[in-house]
Amino acid sequence: MNSLLVLGGARSGKSRYAQAQAEDFVGDLVYVATGQAWDDEMTERIAAHRADRGPRWRTVEEPLDLAAIIAAHSRPETLLLIDCLTLWASNLLLAGRDMDVERATLTHAIAGAPGPVILVANEVGLGIVPDNALARRFRDAAGRINQAVAATATQVVFVAAGLPLVLKGDPARPASSLLL
Repeated sequence: MNSLLVLGGARSGKSRYAQAQAEDFVGDLVYVATGQAWDDEMTERIAAHRADRGPRWRTVEEPLDLAAIIAAHSRPETLLLIDCLTLWASNLLLAGRDMDVERATLTHAIAGAPGPVILVANEVGLGIVPDNALARRFRDAAGRINQAVAATATQVVFVAAGLPLVLKGDPARPASSLLL
């Protein structure tokens, strides 16, 4: 089925863009949240995202097993918006999961999803090389996940300053039209 990967930096507008694309879908909308409320600031961010989505959305919280969520919820009449793969990568690292296995399992699930899937991820490889081993492992894991998902996705869009740039797919065709 069709899938869209939306990449961008922090506060680039990537989640807003992904949500707008999803809301053009005629059918059920499921928001898959990978973030966890470890502190007050993250709790506030999660609440703001929930309020932004409105009543049409159903939320599923899953910090680790995205492939299982895709298998359980993907239907032709249901669009999944997974936000975000970067937090998912962090969760996997902290849980000591095998990143290669998790990445392969996720891309297999995306490729086999019977309904449309939008995935959001930070592009973390545009800055300086981190000064510690854990941060470098995280940056590398996130980059490898982004590459694998981009190779699987029907369309890839990079968002900077709220403006989308199509990296993969037909730039003349709106991303939301792939999901209909």
